[in-house]
Amino acid sequence: MKLRTVKSIVVGVAIGLIVGIGGYTFIYAKGGSYLTDDPGACANCHIMRVYYDGWIKSSHRAVAVCNDCHTPEGFVSKYATKAENGFWHSFAFTTGRFPEPLRIKPGNREVTERACRKCHQDIVESIEGPHRDGKEMSCVRCHSSVGHLR
Repeated sequence: MKLRTVKSIVVGVAIGLIVGIGGYTFIYAKGGSYLTDDPGACANCHIMRVYYDGWIKSSHRAVAVCNDCHTPEGFVSKYATKAENGFWHSFAFTTGRFPEPLRIKPGNREVTERACRKCHQDIVESIEGPHRDGKEMSCVRCHSSVGHLR
């Protein structure tokens, strides 16, 4: 086979993979919805439905969407986090390799903790101020179900 023919086949396969994966991601898996702040996008995966339903019933529904608590501030940081989490979530859900109940990973826990502290800064300062011994208290340790009641 000529080198030119091999290159053509490789390019054709690469384009086919890109179109196939892109089509699956943005048509079947509703990938475009993940670029928005619509909480309904999180419920695209059936396993997230219980968390979405819990958010609907929570007091946070009136003031925050999923991205407010689960992505960092800043355009690049937000979408980098969404891309990383989206990849690993889809991998885990597709392969069935995820714990039940779902558990937040340490990096995502830090993002959520920062969000709690930002929105509730006055309360956090009031609580930690007189009791602070050099360590920060954890909002999400005690209030893990606040954003999505279970």
